[in-house]
Amino acid sequence: MDRSNIEKIAQSSEDRILLAKVWDKINTGIRKNIMSNTAFLTIREQEMCRYLFGDMPGLHCFGGYEEAERRMLVYLPDYLEETELTGEDSPMVCVRADFYEGDTLTHRDVLGALMGAGIAREAVGDILLDGNRCDLLVTSQIAPYILQNVTSAGRAKLRLQQIPLDQIQLPTQQIKEIRDTVASLRLDSVLASGFRIGRSLAAQHISAGKVAIDGLVCEKSDKIVTEGCKISLRGSGKIKLASIGGRTKKDRISITIHRYL
Repeated sequence: MDRSNIEKIAQSSEDRILLAKVWDKINTGIRKNIMSNTAFLTIREQEMCRYLFGDMPGLHCFGGYEEAERRMLVYLPDYLEETELTGEDSPMVCVRADFYEGDTLTHRDVLGALMGAGIAREAVGDILLDGNRCDLLVTSQIAPYILQNVTSAGRAKLRLQQIPLDQIQLPTQQIKEIRDTVASLRLDSVLASGFRIGRSLAAQHISAGKVAIDGLVCEKSDKIVTEGCKISLRGSGKIKLASIGGRTKKDRISITIHRYL
């Protein structure tokens, strides 16, 4: 571990401030030999932390469930088991919000209600909305405040309760399968195929910083996309390059894309 690496990794003053806070949190746990954790981190922030800490023993990137996007870094000293991450002393809890079936809520409605209550975005992890139920991953410190003060979102009244992390309900994901052929596995080609737009428009979105691969913004149209990658286009949703097949007689590449609805 080398704190001076912060300057090499950070790309802005905001990055430097964030990485310094993360460093101090984790280093405190190491010095005192106690559990310590950060707030929730975006995928990009997690990637920077991976470069900062490397494969440090005892350091876990934890989001509450296997495919979580927003995660916190948690340091566990060697006398604690990984079960502590989901136990009573976990730095993260799940707050379940139920609402009337006739009401409709969006991710933005829920996030807006939390921000309107004065809750910082970094205190909230993934928001899992499914039907008339929403599971919120939040820091253990902010959970009591949410339970007492967040009573509605959009036009819906919320009934809140804290539940164990192993009872998280993942949303039912609807997927449209797209089978196509592309000249290459360049990002602009796959993006154009998945969102049914022209390749030139896809390139414009990429250069404008609207496209991310597995949560990391990519501004290079010629970036080669690999099987299993998830690509998001701001304002339009997300796709996954589900499989790459062989070449056709016209020497194009067969691909299968899953578009999340």
